[in-house]
Amino acid sequence: MIKTSTQTITALSRTLALALIGSLLALALFPAIEPSFLVAATATDEVVVTLNVGAGISITSPADATMSTTIGISTTKAIATTTWNVKTNNAAGYTLALKSATSSTPAMKQDSDNTKVIADNTAGVTTPALWGSMGANTAEFGYSGYGTDVTTATYGSDSSCGATSTPSTALKYTSLLTTERTLASRSSTTTAAGVDTVACYAVEQGSNFFIASGTYTATVTATATTQ
Repeated sequence: MIKTSTQTITALSRTLALALIGSLLALALFPAIEPSFLVAATATDEVVVTLNVGAGISITSPADATMSTTIGISTTKAIATTTWNVKTNNAAGYTLALKSATSSTPAMKQDSDNTKVIADNTAGVTTPALWGSMGANTAEFGYSGYGTDVTTATYGSDSSCGATSTPSTALKYTSLLTTERTLASRSSTTTAAGVDTVACYAVEQGSNFFIASGTYTATVTATATTQ
């Protein structure tokens, strides 16, 4: 009986010792084993960053224009140009419209005597038309234009206003009205450099008509508007 008890105690001690060793090993290994048994907890969030961009537009202010030559008893035609540059970041683009700054027609009048006038272009009053031949007993003033944003179907197609004081035969001209008429437009933003539009002015006197001597002017208002 005594021997048996001793053996039992010894076996129990070994069992306890092994259990203790196992526990100590488990505790030692737990930090390395733990990540494989744990699931990481997460929380997410979103924020919206908003930028407001305002629509802006600018137009240059070119110098006044003088007709290419002096009309007299032998010179019958003259041309001039004005170039406007328009910049806009408006997503829907812009329009550039011209009109006479005076409240009455015709647009071109003698500075010292407003009763002396040069008639507005007649062929293109409603729709721009080729300059063509001038009536023998009259003189007329009109304008056309060209540029990236000028509709060639409306104003014709050319890269200049003419040569040696002769209006371009490829452009279509109209009269300068007291109400705005669109010369150029686009439906998107311009580049940072902007877009140039050239207005081409023309005067011609007929073969049986003299414009009375003096200085004649027409004041043009150009307005760039976001669409």
